[in-house]
Amino acid sequence: QVQLVESGGGLVQPGGSLTLSCETSPPTFSTHAIGWFRQAPGKEREFVAAISQYGRNTPFADSVRGRFGISRDYATMIWLEMSSLKPEDTALYFCAASSELTSLVSGSVEYWGRGTQVTVSS
Repeated sequence: QVQLVESGGGLVQPGGSLTLSCETSPPTFSTHAIGWFRQAPGKEREFVAAISQYGRNTPFADSVRGRFGISRDYATMIWLEMSSLKPEDTALYFCAASSELTSLVSGSVEYWGRGTQVTVSS
């Protein structure tokens, strides 16, 4: 059983930056790939970014590549660094975990967090 708790959401102006955090319990550095998904009102949940066990692979959705970064420490923390934010990035952002990176990216998620809201607006 893996628990995930997101933090760091908020209101930011277009063009601004924001970093989301995800804390896992227990540590997942060597056991689980961790990813971020988002869901905007009236839309389906979509994949944003992920990081594999040991941090070796970091796939991104086309819509955020070059603007978002993802990293993790050697224990429990994963960060989603978001820059050049756009109004269309507004969504509820979820942290997710799976034992296989490819499964995670495809949406086959074993564990979900409850989400943190990001609103991009002037």
